[in-house]
Amino acid sequence: MIKISNEAQDYFVSLLSKEPKGTQIRVFIINPGMPNAECKVAYCASDEIEDSDIKLEYNNFFVYIEKSIIHFLKDSEINLIVDKLNSQLTFKAPYAKKNILHKKVSLEEKIKNFLNIEINPQLLLHGGKVNLINISDNGTALIEFSGGCNGCSMIGVTLKEMVEKKMLSFFPEIKKVIDQTQHFHGHHSFY
Repeated sequence: MIKISNEAQDYFVSLLSKEPKGTQIRVFIINPGMPNAECKVAYCASDEIEDSDIKLEYNNFFVYIEKSIIHFLKDSEINLIVDKLNSQLTFKAPYAKKNILHKKVSLEEKIKNFLNIEINPQLLLHGGKVNLINISDNGTALIEFSGGCNGCSMIGVTLKEMVEKKMLSFFPEIKKVIDQTQHFHGHHSFY
């Protein structure tokens, strides 16, 4: 799925050797399928791995990708460019900016995709994520936060100003968004 050059794999192994045991790599796209799409690479702690992630195995490390964006990463490549002054990873994903979603998609799938495209890349910067649980007949979307969002003292603001505001503006069928997370504050919480 993602071709990572041997030099880039060695570089990742070197970086991961300085991180806590179990840390791996996460690849994600901010605004996939849009002209301003950006491919990103970040550390992925073991408690940030989701059931919906796809796990790719490389030399001595794993890369995790949210299943819903996998089609945007077709034919992608990560390379390491080294010159006299420094080294730099390059990430080429020719389908990252292409709108390749199917038109006959349920409201639930559209919202899940929306959360993964519009909301989760921002939450991932703080180690968090939001998932759609269900949509009720009266247009209430039930969501659940995980990772750094679970127990975060700013979750009310994130819910109202980021998640709910955007969902209501993009989906007229949705009338209300309710957080169903069992919040537990701890080391995993961002704030």
